[in-house]
This record gives sequence, C-alpha cells and structure tokens, in this order.
Amino acid sequence: MNSLTFMLSLSFLLSTALTTLNFWLAQMTPDAEKLSPYECGFDPLGSARLPFSIRFFLVAILFLLFDLEIALLLPLPWAIQLQSPTTTLTWTAIIITLLTLGLIYEWMQGGLEWAE
Repeated sequence: MNSLTFMLSLSFLLSTALTTLNFWLAQMTPDAEKLSPYECGFDPLGSARLPFSIRFFLVAILFLLFDLEIALLLPLPWAIQLQSPTTTLTWTAIIITLLTLGLIYEWMQGGLEWAE
C-alpha cells in the first residue's frame, strides 16, 4: 500500500509540474521570427496559405483506394489453406481484375497525368 501511495503522489506531482510548465510556456510572447512560416531556412516567397492543386488530393484518394484493395490481398497466403482454395483464388482473381480495371479507367480519364 505504501508503494501505491508513493506512485500516486509522484504521478500527481509530475502532472502538476507539467501543467504549470505548460501554462508558463504559453504566456511567453513569440517574436516575428517565431510567427513566420518555415521554408527550409529561406525567406518566405509568398503566402503560406495558398491552396493546393486538386491533383494532389486526387492522387491521395487514388492511393488510399488502391492501398485498401491491396490490403485485402495480404491474408491470401493463409486463405489458400482454407477448405476451398478454389473459392479463395476466384475472389483473388476478381479483386485483381477490379484493381486492373480501376487503374485502366483512371489512366484513360487522365487522372494519373500531371501535365494539363
């Protein structure tokens, strides 16, 4: 019981110290150098709030979509050991076909081209 009391007191003391330090650090006034955007040591050339191109978001969504479908194929080596490996291989072929058709569709639509 004595060890438990010591640990609780120590954690309470540490929490109180960190909270006090947090409030003390937040009251420091930052200078203009701290408030300027960081650009690898160079002076900022423009506004840091410029919007991104929609192509970045499109590539990110495509990556997530294909990555999710690839994640469905990861348990395949263990799934082949099930009672019906024919069904497993059929579903695998369907998933790979969907991936290929989706890639061809995006390629034909120009979603993978950066130049406009």
